[in-house]
Amino acid sequence: MDLPSKGMTKAPARRAARGRLTSMRVSGGFREFVLDQLAALPGLRDRSMFGGVGLYAGDVFFGILASDVLYFKTDDSNRKDYEEAGSRPFKPYADRAMTMPYYAVPIGVVEDAPTLVTWAKRAVKVAAVSKKPARKSSKKTI
Repeated sequence: MDLPSKGMTKAPARRAARGRLTSMRVSGGFREFVLDQLAALPGLRDRSMFGGVGLYAGDVFFGILASDVLYFKTDDSNRKDYEEAGSRPFKPYADRAMTMPYYAVPIGVVEDAPTLVTWAKRAVKVAAVSKKPARKSSKKTI
């Protein structure tokens, strides 16, 4: 489209005000190490997502690997353990205050496989309790 030359210019396109997403890239070595440490967790599987990795126990999403940090799902039943260890919540946007209910697992826990599996089982329990039930179909049968 040609614009008249009387000082009119096309306005620049505006981006949504979501903020800048923090890189979640995970190194292959860290991913492999965490999966090995969690090998005793029943139903463990991983799935790549947005450069990071989602961790599942069966169909329950309980953990995130992002920027070579392991995060587990928390609520009031287990958050205190993370806070007492100095852990920080997962913050996907560098320039926003928003955090998610996932906290960094202390490195001492990550390095001790039996303890890590215990913490993971608590995270799975938290995630299973908070998991939203499947939506029922709105179609009526006659």
